Amino acid sequence: MRPLVHPSIEDITVEGILHALSDPVRAAIYAELAVSSGATCSNFLKISDRDIPKSTLSQHFRALREAGLIRSERQGVEMRNTTRCAEIEQRFPNLISTIMKAHQVQAAGRLREVKPKKPASKKAS
Repeated sequence: MRPLVHPSIEDITVEGILHALSDPVRAAIYAELAVSSGATCSNFLKISDRDIPKSTLSQHFRALREAGLIRSERQGVEMRNTTRCAEIEQRFPNLISTIMKAHQVQAAGRLREVKPKKPASKKAS
């Protein structure tokens, strides 16, 4: 098995964080992890009502890990993931909380867009 790469806190960059969170699936994964005490990859097989293949999930978790946003540990055949929010908060104060608030606003807007609209009444010509 290949060793997992976790950058030191000094090697984490704002650009790397923004790049990793620019993908909507990774942003949703990170937002979920941020409010939990950690989760395995299999907890994310369905995100925003979309099925995510395991191979794709692995790539998303690798991108988050290499950006320094999460720490992953092997537990048997599963991978347990936790955020590095506290460390990142020390290095870049308020960055993660600001990004997560923006993500929540955006997600709420998407939910409003998805709600079915009432059909427009036909006007007589």
